[in-house]
Order: sequence, then structure tokens, then C-alpha cells
Amino acid sequence: MSLTRRSLLGTAALALPATLAAPGARAAARPKIKLGVLVDMSGPYSADTGQVSVDCVRQAAQDFGDHGFDIEVIGGDHQNKPDVGAAIARQWYDQQGVDAIIDVPDSAVGLAVSTITREKNKVFLDSGSGVSLLFGKDCSPNTIDWTYDTWMLAHSTGGEMVKQGGDTWFFITADYIFGHILEGDTTALIKAAGGKVMGAARYPFPATSDFSSFLIQAASSGAKVLGLANAGADTQNCIKQAHEFGIGKKMRVAALLIESNDIRALGLETAQGTYYTESYYWNANPGTRAWNARVSPKLPGHVYPNMGQAGDYGVSLHYLKAVAAMGVKAAKASGRAAVARMKAMPTDDPCFGKGSIREDGRALHPVYLLQAKAPAESHGSWDVANIVHITPADQAWRPMNEGGCSLVKS
Repeated sequence: MSLTRRSLLGTAALALPATLAAPGARAAARPKIKLGVLVDMSGPYSADTGQVSVDCVRQAAQDFGDHGFDIEVIGGDHQNKPDVGAAIARQWYDQQGVDAIIDVPDSAVGLAVSTITREKNKVFLDSGSGVSLLFGKDCSPNTIDWTYDTWMLAHSTGGEMVKQGGDTWFFITADYIFGHILEGDTTALIKAAGGKVMGAARYPFPATSDFSSFLIQAASSGAKVLGLANAGADTQNCIKQAHEFGIGKKMRVAALLIESNDIRALGLETAQGTYYTESYYWNANPGTRAWNARVSPKLPGHVYPNMGQAGDYGVSLHYLKAVAAMGVKAAKASGRAAVARMKAMPTDDPCFGKGSIREDGRALHPVYLLQAKAPAESHGSWDVANIVHITPADQAWRPMNEGGCSLVKS
């Protein structure tokens, strides 16, 4: 896609700035940190990111308070196109004074933004890309990978399915880097456990909404598990159509990346029994319940944030703490130095609790394996899942020495 000045201005129109300054402060006299939240505003990941992600970053800025500098938050739509996302990132860094880019669902866009961020010596706070390459062979001293990744999802959801006897799989996979890596990480786990992959169907992303032919292939494969290596609206459509075709009577459905808002949108009659993994769930503990009760009423439709949106909050708050610790001037001068300070500081926020960040940029916190409730079990429209297992932070993520990150000291 070629980018015209008009298309870039159209994207920029989605960016609604919100400068957070102390009452009575003269903005010109104070330093400012500018955060750009780059998400999908209208495509298959819009319900999982979108305006709620921008609002969660603004909430982090408000909760951080006044530390002697102003904070401005803007949002933009990358349209799930790496060239659009890269162009916005360059414009934000070069012309709009953005210091850090946050979220970036769609791993192809995320990898492009990570590369540009390193080139510009800024900061990329990944909460939405999810591809394990970002803290593996494509790791960067300017990138933090906060919320989830393909290895973690495979280890948690895929591992549970294999334990339950689901040792033969058929994948329906989004045909871009995220889907490929998610399928690959899960395949490695299945084979290591003595299982077998019976086949896979890759579909054009993001241009597919009818999955019937792929579901027919899956049902005829003889596999016990249907592995969905996709996300957002695509996963919802796969589960809906699998339910309509009665696939659940022949196969178990493993949604390798689905979030609680997606389960709610599907309805428990359709989604019940589905296993899925999140690193944040609103009903996990008193801290998450209190944060959700405070933040949800401020969001469009009073939605409950999912793990990616909570991750936007958590990683933004930690970055702002690092900026305050090192000083705005130093943080703006070197994104690499700001990321190093983030790694040196323990993490602590109401969504993810206490944790840490490794040398490779991987943030560590516990991971929840959830199972969608039956309709009769639910006590409210957002009460969609039971926590069936909690993987501790030191076991939930790929071992650092297996990722091939050049930042890791031997």
C-alpha cells in the first residue's frame, strides 16, 4: 500500500491528545513525555485493543500523578498493515515528539515498530504483538515485551490440552507471522509430549470471515483437538462456526489466543468449556477486582479491560516510574537507557502484581489458565471464566537461554 499525505493525516485524526498537567502549571515551563498508543481501531483486533487501550494508558498517566513533568497520550490506527504502522511510528518519532509507542497488536507491525524504535533510540512497550521473536532472536535493547507471547500461550493452553489426552491436533492459522509462530510453538510442545499434528489450514489475514472449508478439513482429519492459531474476531468466528457445525462433538477446541471480552461476546452457550490463557483476569484477586471496579466505569460501554489493555496500563505505569527515577531529560535522550532502567526496577501494579523484567526484555508475572463457564455458573455478564491453574512467573515464560536473544549474557 502506498501512503499519501492524506492517508497519514486521516490516521492522525484518530489521535486524540490528552496532556496531563498539574493544576495551574505552565506547560511551557515543564518537560513532557509523549506516549503513542498504536492499535487496531476498526479491524479484527479492534475489540481487543482500540480506544480502550488508549484510555487505559491515559488512566496509567492519571494514576502516576504529578512528578514534575507533563504526560501526553495520543492514539493511532495501524490498520493491521506493517507499512502503515511503520509510517506512523516514523512520523510520531520524527515529527510529533513521541517518546514511547505502546501496544501494537499484529506481530508483523510490532516487529516493524521494534526495528524503527531501535533505529530512533526510542522506547517500544509491547502489549499486543505477542510474537516470541521480540524477546528472542529479534530482541532489542529498546523493547519491553509485557503481556503475553506465543510460547506462553502454547505452554499454558496447549499444555493443558495435551495433559487431558488431546495428543492429535489440526490447526486453523492466520497466515502471517503471529499465526505461524503460535502454530510452531504449540507444535513443538505437542511433539515434545509425544503428540502429533494431523494437518493445518492457513487462511488470508485479515481478509477472511468464512472458515467453513477449513473447519470441514479439521473435522475430517481425525484429530482430537482443533487448535486456533489466530486472535480477535477471527477466533470468535471460528468458534461460532465450529459450534454451528457441531465440531465440538468430534473435537476439543483450543483457542490459543482469546480474551475474556471475546468469550463474553461469543456467549457462554457457545464458548462454555473453552480453555484459554490470560496474564490478567479481572476476577483473579482483590487487587484486580478493585482496579477493574475503579477503571471500568470510565471506559466506553463500561467494558472490562482484557489482558492486553491491562498490559497497556501496567507497562505504561512502569515506564513512567523509570522516567521519574532517571529524569525526563535522560529518558528522552536515550530510549535504550530508559528500557535499561525499567529492567533494573522491580515491577508492581494492581493488574499484574509484583514482578521483574529480564535481560531479554521479557516481563515476568504469573499466568492464568481459564475455562469458560457454563451459563448456569455465571453470576454476571462479565463473569465468564474459572481460573483452573496459575503458572508461577518463573515457570510461565520461555527460559531465557532458549530464545537466542543477543542481549543475554552467557
